[in-house]
Amino acid sequence: MAMTVDLPALEQTATPETASARWSRLARPVLGLAVPVTLALGWELVVASGYSNGRLVPPPSKVFETIVALAGSGELLRHILATLGRVGAGFALGVVAGTIMGAISGYWNFARRLLDPTVQALRAIPSIAWVPLFILWLGIFETSKVALIAVGVFFPVYLGVMGAILSVDRKVVEVGRVFRLSGFAMIRRILLPAVLPAYVVSLRVGLGLGWMFVVAAEFMGASEGLGYLLTDGQQLGKPAQILAAIVIFAILGKTTDWLIEVAAAPLLRWQDAFGARGGQ
Repeated sequence: MAMTVDLPALEQTATPETASARWSRLARPVLGLAVPVTLALGWELVVASGYSNGRLVPPPSKVFETIVALAGSGELLRHILATLGRVGAGFALGVVAGTIMGAISGYWNFARRLLDPTVQALRAIPSIAWVPLFILWLGIFETSKVALIAVGVFFPVYLGVMGAILSVDRKVVEVGRVFRLSGFAMIRRILLPAVLPAYVVSLRVGLGLGWMFVVAAEFMGASEGLGYLLTDGQQLGKPAQILAAIVIFAILGKTTDWLIEVAAAPLLRWQDAFGARGGQ
């Protein structure tokens, strides 16, 4: 009797939760677009109403026309591919170096005391200060640009990995030792799951800095790339082209950040975190 009473009640409570979760998943991207779309429409109305001439800050319609014109000529794709190639190469180098050095510094106390003060001092150097040095060492072509991006990616990944290893709960490690896990099993079943959430965050932060550093890199005599579009627009007095490049930077940056989230999601399904429930 109890089963016949309880099961319908469970079904009734489960169905709204499933529908709510489905609606939340569909509405989340739309909600994320609310602020930029509202601001764009608001500025379009301000210019159309004559409250601003839109000369220095063109309306979204003018920016969209510029993007369409660049895409139609094939110029936009060439610049996007050049920037994506530089960010991809610099991100890969920075992630590899930051992961290795962060793991060494986090796991080995002597290495942390030896290396970390130097790394922290280098981290305080502004990105633009590396530009003349890299040009002198590596020339003005692609190598110096990729190296500058890798520097920007390296530091957050290094800090994220080192901090995640240092913050692993000692009790969890002791549980692994009680069950007599081998070294590889300890890393795979305890250390990696404990480190992975912070590592994903550090990858996202590093990628964001990679997109920031690519602008400085493409100021170093680049003849193609979105940073070149920014410089060209500034020199020729084309604010619509500058804003078009900024919009494309934002779209590419958000897209690549989302790709990291999607790639990491299957590895983080074990988490029972507050954010995993939609912040309810």
